[in-house]
Amino acid sequence: MDEQVGGPGAGGGKMAAAVAGPELRCVGFVGAGRMAEAIAQGLIRAGKVEAQHVLASAPSDRNLCHFRALGCRTTHSNQEVLHSCSLVFLAIKPHVLPTVLAEVAPVVTSEHTLVSVVAGVSLSTLEELLPPAARVLRVSPNLPCWVQEGAMVMARGRHAGRSDAELLQTLLEACGQCEEVPEAQVDIHTGLSGSGVAFVCTFSEALAEGAIKMGMPSGLAHRIAAQTLLGTAKMLLQKGQHPAQLRTDVCTPGGTTIYGLHALEQGGLRAAAMSAVEAATCRAKELSRKSLADCTLPPAWGS
Repeated sequence: MDEQVGGPGAGGGKMAAAVAGPELRCVGFVGAGRMAEAIAQGLIRAGKVEAQHVLASAPSDRNLCHFRALGCRTTHSNQEVLHSCSLVFLAIKPHVLPTVLAEVAPVVTSEHTLVSVVAGVSLSTLEELLPPAARVLRVSPNLPCWVQEGAMVMARGRHAGRSDAELLQTLLEACGQCEEVPEAQVDIHTGLSGSGVAFVCTFSEALAEGAIKMGMPSGLAHRIAAQTLLGTAKMLLQKGQHPAQLRTDVCTPGGTTIYGLHALEQGGLRAAAMSAVEAATCRAKELSRKSLADCTLPPAWGS
């Protein structure tokens, strides 16, 4: 690593005032993939943390180069991240989780807050793979975190307190919306929002193709479809309206919109969307069970 960063409780440089506390000197990432980079980028752009106070680890330079481009520090040592940072995001693949946690568990202390973005791995599994009383939270992000418009949920482990959740929520607001939920709702979030990005893209594409069929140039059609989705979403969030109310506001008796809605109902759009979320949620739960089976306990923290 280029330069040593002050460890948990050490006297390193200053963090952004909005989240700085005496114990939070560095935000760490064990794993440097796309989601880790998206979260780091959001934190830095929003001024939640300075780039030089972000430390990321990975076994190779393939992804670390993206962190360096942001001005972050990098290392090939996972333990170094724990030694240097009190808040650490675990952003690794589920199949390597047991090995990585067995490596870092000996240096986890009561000063650490560990945040997992590992897909399908429950809080109970994480807590069994870590030392007793480790403070763990689980976050389910989605791809729009890349543009600071993510829809995220988080759940607390048994030993994580309200202050841990509040700090994490404050940080993740840099990447979009983040709400605390019971862990049972995390898989539902995956079906609704994680997979939902693809569902919305499919609908946007279909809207544009309808306009193309009627004679609009392709590029213009896709731009207008995307902007229509963006504007509609902003109205729903800012006004706090139920979608049915906004839909009713657009409809006029005998007008264009009600004819189009009738065509959507004939095509089964509503039922298809509900079934898509259900199918994706069921698959998320199935993958969670598989991840649980794959995560065997290391001897140091087992029985």
